[in-house]
Amino acid sequence: MDISALKAKLGELEAEATRAISEAKSADAIRSAETRLTKEPIAEALAALKTLPGEQRGEAGKTINATKERLKELFAAGLAGLREKAVAADQAQAGAFDPTLPGPVTARGALHPVTIVQWEVERVLSGLGFTVVGGPEMETDFHNFEALNIPATHPARDMMDTFWLDNGWLLRTHTSPCQVRAMRQFGAPLRVCAPGRCFRYETIDASHENTFFQVEGLMIDRNISISHLIAVMRMLLREVFQRDVKVRLRPGFFPFVEPGFELDMSCEICGGKGCATCKQSGWVEILPCGMVHPNVLRFGNIDPREFTGFAFGLGLTRLAMMKFGVGDIRVLNSGDLRGIAPAGRLAGETIVERVGARA
Repeated sequence: MDISALKAKLGELEAEATRAISEAKSADAIRSAETRLTKEPIAEALAALKTLPGEQRGEAGKTINATKERLKELFAAGLAGLREKAVAADQAQAGAFDPTLPGPVTARGALHPVTIVQWEVERVLSGLGFTVVGGPEMETDFHNFEALNIPATHPARDMMDTFWLDNGWLLRTHTSPCQVRAMRQFGAPLRVCAPGRCFRYETIDASHENTFFQVEGLMIDRNISISHLIAVMRMLLREVFQRDVKVRLRPGFFPFVEPGFELDMSCEICGGKGCATCKQSGWVEILPCGMVHPNVLRFGNIDPREFTGFAFGLGLTRLAMMKFGVGDIRVLNSGDLRGIAPAGRLAGETIVERVGARA
C-alpha cells in the first residue's frame, strides 16, 4: 500500500461515517457506528505504516491522526445534533398543550361477572385451536334432544324439563345442540366451543336458576381419549383462576356421552367446608363431560369407527360465582349493581383489550 491508497481509504472512512451519522435514529446507533469505524480501521491504518517507504511514513502518520480527530468531531457533532432535535421536539409538544381541552375520558360502567369468565374461557380455548361458534336459543326437539341420543321416551328428558313454545320448539336446555350443528357444518376433525344462554324449569335456590350460561366444548379427531379431556379441563380452570384449583372427577350419566363424568371443583365460597352454595358438600359441579357417544357422532354425519372425541358443558354462571365469590346464583340475574365486577377486579389480557376497544 502506498500513501495515495492510504489517503483514499481514510477518505472513504470519513464518507461512511458521515452517512452513518445522517441515517442514525438514536444515540446508540451513533455510538455503534463510532466503534465500528474508528477502532479497527484506524488500527489497521497504523499497522500499514510499516509497509510504506520511510520518507512517506511521517506524512502518512499525520494524515491518520488528522482523520482520527475529524471522525471524533463528526460523531460528537452527530450526538449533539440528536440531543438538540430531542429538546426541540419536547418544546414543540409542550407548546402544543392546550389546558382548556377536555382531559382523557375514563371508561364508565363495569362488566358482568359471566361476561368476564366467558371472555377468559374463549381466550384459553381459542389458544388451543378451538373455534368459537353459536346457536339459536329457540331450538328444535331434534337438535336439543333427538340428535343428542335423548329420544322422546328417554327418562333423561325429565332431568331437563324446559319451556315449550306454541310452535313446537323449545328454549334450549343446554348448549349441546351446537355440537350437532357444528359437526354437520364443519365435519371432522373439529374443535369448537359454543357459549350461550340456556333455560330450564328449575327449582330456584342458591346454586340453581331457570336462566343460566354455559359454554359447550367439543373436540373430535382420531385417537382422542379421556386423558385429552382431563388435560384441557385442568388447563382451562388454571388459566381462568390464575392458579391450580382442587377438582375431582366422578362418574356421571349423560345420554350424549359414554363414558360420562362430573367434574367438580372445591367450593370457593366456603373453602370446601360446606355451605348453601355447595349444599354442604364442599364441592360444586361445574363441568359435566365425557367421550362423545357414537350415536351423536352418527347424527353429526361422522363415522364413529374412524373418529372419537370429547365434549363438555362448562357452567359459566357457576364458574363466575366461584371466581368472584358470589354465594347466591340469583344475584347474577337480579340486576343488582352490587353483583357487577368493578374495573379493579378485571383480569387477563382479553378483558383489557375488549374493555379498551369498547371505550
